[in-house]
Amino acid sequence: MHRSTTRIPRVLAAAAVPVILVTAGCSSGDDGGDGGSASSAAPSPETSEPKVAPAKFADLPDACDALTKDTVKDLVPGAKSTAGTAGKSADTSQRSSCSWDGLKGYQWRWLDVSFQRYDSDPAIGSGADRAAEYYGKQVRAVEDTEDAKGMKSSAASGLGQKATEFTWETTKDKEDYRKQTVLALHENVVVTVNYHGAGFQGTDEPKADDLLKDAEKATKEAVAAVK
Repeated sequence: MHRSTTRIPRVLAAAAVPVILVTAGCSSGDDGGDGGSASSAAPSPETSEPKVAPAKFADLPDACDALTKDTVKDLVPGAKSTAGTAGKSADTSQRSSCSWDGLKGYQWRWLDVSFQRYDSDPAIGSGADRAAEYYGKQVRAVEDTEDAKGMKSSAASGLGQKATEFTWETTKDKEDYRKQTVLALHENVVVTVNYHGAGFQGTDEPKADDLLKDAEKATKEAVAAVK
């Protein structure tokens, strides 16, 4: 009885050894497989930058030179200078603007031309897409103009890829002002033309249709100036 009892634990211990070895062998094989897979795996798509179309226009024209002198004289009679007044800009390759105003007799006109350009950026989008987004925001901003009376808007053709024109009236200090705004999307550039007119001291007010035609003329020249 004594010999039989002592032999049982030895048999069990011997049988347990292969089990431990097999388990260790499987673990070693799994580690080796994972290591080889990680070293040969392709880079994650998340680490590669998305490709965007390059911006068509890399610069902007000087807004004060975007219109011919004859156009300025025609649209802004009595303008002190056809050179215009340049707007402030931290980077004229991204934003450029110019304005003219004049009073001839009691007829007053004010004209403003501005350009906004966008570059392509893989993290943000193409210059054309960014310009289109800005164009949409500007359309909504004009639509939300405070104290605007009789606001009308319509699509315009022949002015870039897309254009919207607005006409409305405002009253200030008992004087009525007729205002026109034309927004044009041209690739990665947005062109904005504001043209306002008034007849002071009871003189005839300028006709909205005439002002809008003049605003369209200025917009067409401004779009053509973007090269």
